[in-house]
Amino acid sequence: MSLTMSHCAHFGVCGGCASNDRNQPDKRVVLINALARAGYNNADVAPPVAVPLCNRRRVDLAASRKGAEVALGLHRRRSSDVVDMRECALLHPGFLPLLPPLRGVLRSLHAFRCKASVVINWLDNGPDILLRSDAALTQPDRARLIAFVQEHGVPRLCVAEPKSLPEPVIVLANPVLDFAGVKVTPPPGGFLQASPEGEAAIIAAMLAGLPKLRSKSRIIELYAGCGTLSFALAQHARVEAYEGDESAVCAADKAARAAGLAGRVTVTHRDLHRRPLLTKDFKGADAVVLDPPFAGAATQMQFLAGAGVARIIYVSCNPEALAYDAGLLRRARYKILAAMPIDQFPFSENVESVVIFSSTGY
Repeated sequence: MSLTMSHCAHFGVCGGCASNDRNQPDKRVVLINALARAGYNNADVAPPVAVPLCNRRRVDLAASRKGAEVALGLHRRRSSDVVDMRECALLHPGFLPLLPPLRGVLRSLHAFRCKASVVINWLDNGPDILLRSDAALTQPDRARLIAFVQEHGVPRLCVAEPKSLPEPVIVLANPVLDFAGVKVTPPPGGFLQASPEGEAAIIAAMLAGLPKLRSKSRIIELYAGCGTLSFALAQHARVEAYEGDESAVCAADKAARAAGLAGRVTVTHRDLHRRPLLTKDFKGADAVVLDPPFAGAATQMQFLAGAGVARIIYVSCNPEALAYDAGLLRRARYKILAAMPIDQFPFSENVESVVIFSSTGY
């Protein structure tokens, strides 16, 4: 029987659930309130798309060592202490059996002295693991990690030593995700949508919000990651994608070329906070799609709001950031055509959402 929040031993203690209320917040109301703060008081907000528990495919675990004791899990609410994870109602069921042997191998590592982190992305062919250590890896450490990977069928394990970029310790198989039929190898610890169901709902709402397009139509995509939305968009128009993480850009570009889409999808490395696209850069775009980080896209929105692009599709995981950025579009006289909440973060006040904006008169 699958675990539910009603009997998760860590609920209310572990910070993985940002709410200490076992009742789900009404995510439609959360989105309605965010848009109201932006000045959209009568936005037509759809009923939320429910995402089931026990399907989250990404987790960023903390590890701490006190003598012989190793704790591996998420931080305690409003604390740096680590709650040693024994169960979880949110994660893909494959994660939990991996944790005991992972604790064992961490306990044996010289590279793990006091604190470490372990990012696990559950990809199409298994868990892709990135260990961030607080000391340099030794040869015995490497041997132990290789043995762990071989025993548990982990496609790839990478380690980032202090002040160093991630490097693979062993790759048993190329770790991949399918984005609209395109095989992508994400960078170690790279950003993914939290669940496959949530990702599918985002893509469906995004595509439904596109304007009528022609064969030569041009879509500008901001904060593109490693192509989660890019390759779905490329089935409808030419895509100019921008992303600040160079490793994600390399992953998306390599996948596009391998799929024969080099002329259909272009991926450019650009920090949109320090070097946002200017108003003139949006000239001729039929639509702009953006999925900014948690803090939102305030710097970029200053230029996008005044560009007059007919259709803007904003994907958000943070109602507060959405409220601020949508306020800029409201002042630029954009109207909302549709707003879809997606409950990808159960038992928290955060909600994934896709909001379709249209310029006045379009």
